[in-house]
Amino acid sequence: MNTPARLTLALCAALVALAPARAAEPELLRILGEDKSFVIQTPTGPMTITRTMTPCAKNKGWLQPLVPVAGVHPVGEIEILGALNDKDAIVVDMRESEDRVKGTIPNTVSIPYTEVAGRMDELGCKKVGKGWDCTTAKKVYAFCNGPVCPQSPTAILAMTRDGFPADRIYYYRGGMLDWEALGFPLVKGDF
Repeated sequence: MNTPARLTLALCAALVALAPARAAEPELLRILGEDKSFVIQTPTGPMTITRTMTPCAKNKGWLQPLVPVAGVHPVGEIEILGALNDKDAIVVDMRESEDRVKGTIPNTVSIPYTEVAGRMDELGCKKVGKGWDCTTAKKVYAFCNGPVCPQSPTAILAMTRDGFPADRIYYYRGGMLDWEALGFPLVKGDF
């Protein structure tokens, strides 16, 4: 093989080696319950809606209802900002601790969703026998990773099951996904 042919072969081999690998199939994520697709009827026929992982990586869960328990108030960023200075309110990051240390909303407290039912005294309730008296409960603004994160809805269900009044709970469904997307500041390493 002559030198130009060897150079051409070497160049082709190098280009193949440097070329990006064929893109992997997108990871389909849950939409409702266990379902990873949802079919709608359009004027041109059925269309299948799916979800795929995005670079923000806070969307691995499944869609959460805007009102996870009847009586809970859905809120947005304006209400969260107001609650951060409200002495009668507590804004609770209900995510696991390893998520919180990566960044959270300033002036919030950490009560992971797996612990909230046992820590309702921090929310203004009093332990009475095996239950809770929540007649003097604070307004609780609950959030987690965003619209597909089940952590705060799970905690809200546990709280109301154990006597916390639903009408004293404010659910920020947008959570950290929306907070960060809107460019609001984070505090890191805060417990």
